[in-house]
Amino acid sequence: MTLILFLLLVLVALALLWTRRPRAGSAWLVIAVAWLFFAGCGPLTGTLLSHLQSGFAPDVAHWGQRNVIILLGAGTVRSGAGAIEPSLYANGRILRAAELYRSCKATGGDCKVEVSGGDAMKLKQAEADVYAISLDRLGVPRADMILEAQSMNTFQNAQFTKPLLMSYGADKVVLVSSAVHLKRAVLYFAHFAIHGEPVRGDYVTARYDWLPGSDNLSYADFAIHEYVGIVRYHFYNAMGWNVPKIPEESVTTQTHT
Repeated sequence: MTLILFLLLVLVALALLWTRRPRAGSAWLVIAVAWLFFAGCGPLTGTLLSHLQSGFAPDVAHWGQRNVIILLGAGTVRSGAGAIEPSLYANGRILRAAELYRSCKATGGDCKVEVSGGDAMKLKQAEADVYAISLDRLGVPRADMILEAQSMNTFQNAQFTKPLLMSYGADKVVLVSSAVHLKRAVLYFAHFAIHGEPVRGDYVTARYDWLPGSDNLSYADFAIHEYVGIVRYHFYNAMGWNVPKIPEESVTTQTHT
């Protein structure tokens, strides 16, 4: 997305120069170069990431009696051997969910890990089923997993999770995702009156350099994707395109201790 925007700005500049409007064309070319520089060299990317990731801890302070740790998916990949595995960006979330499960069990409470994610990558295996294998290897028993294998995006993660939480009767809900994704996830889950405690599975920072770097451009893409998702949510609400928001008074379970 960052490079696409850069190329679009360059095309606009070239079009203006072609139509003999040198001042306007030069201005757009400066904007394009500035965009690539500030995103690729770190300053813009760092600012975008800092706002998205602030305020999210890697742990939970207090557990309840009936706890659900919601693990949000980050995609799957097909390995060279043909196996379906969690993507690079999913592993931090999976590890954090397993750590939280052990922490929760140590309190003596009832603890479940809900793995939310369908086959968004079209690999014929849902994220929830793939991640469950990793969680099992990390010591989370299948009996303590709740698999939600239908959702194709974060909004559906929240939508399809709501009935599972009500059925279980959780008094503590924890949302586990990448720090860069949590602001949007919290917003979407609140739409369905789910107010889980957000916990980050990973945290990324920009690398400041004199030349644009691919890592910074990738992180800028992630950040822009999240901001677009937040703006889209509010726009869809204003247009009445989202499913109706669940009123707070309809909540039958307490999600905070």
